[in-house]
Amino acid sequence: MADYLYLVRHGTTGSARDGRYLGSTDAPLDAVGRRQVEALAELLRTRRKCGRCVCSPLRRAAQTAEILRSATGCVLEVDADLREIDFGRWEGKTFSEIQDSSPEEVERWARLAPDFAFPGGESLSNFLDRVGRAADRLAADPAETILAVTHGGVIKAMLCRLLGLEPRRYVVFEIAPASLTVVRLFEGNGVLSEMIRVEPPEPK
Repeated sequence: MADYLYLVRHGTTGSARDGRYLGSTDAPLDAVGRRQVEALAELLRTRRKCGRCVCSPLRRAAQTAEILRSATGCVLEVDADLREIDFGRWEGKTFSEIQDSSPEEVERWARLAPDFAFPGGESLSNFLDRVGRAADRLAADPAETILAVTHGGVIKAMLCRLLGLEPRRYVVFEIAPASLTVVRLFEGNGVLSEMIRVEPPEPK
């Protein structure tokens, strides 16, 4: 079973900095995001060697993983269960815009109603099930250290799963773009070891 799980959120896209919800929309990294990930790659070169690297199929995560590959030295694999949740008709909107148009649905989302699904998108139950499957597979992997490049919502849900927290506790975690979250694993259970946010240098 794995000893360490490195969870990396992809670098920024323009939509993320504008405060817009970006789930299934397949946006690429922007220039800032690439600099963030390059800075993170330098940090990873100083860490323990990763025996396996998996990533979300969405472009912003795949681009992040490709930049980090030179620092990890492992073959990159895609895991569809690591993709971000599909916000449906709320994709690309700000919270204020969603709140104004759908206050009752936002309230059900906030309390994680068991049957809640984003309008035209994914249900919370499906999202939590697939992230749970991914977390269990990674924890059971024989590689000592695993790098998973994915999304903020996925990392929050995975932390709740591995740390034994209720899913609604996801709000206690702030997962910055191009950040590294380290979970130490013990027989499938996790302990939060580090949360590192890397600030890239300004472009010359």
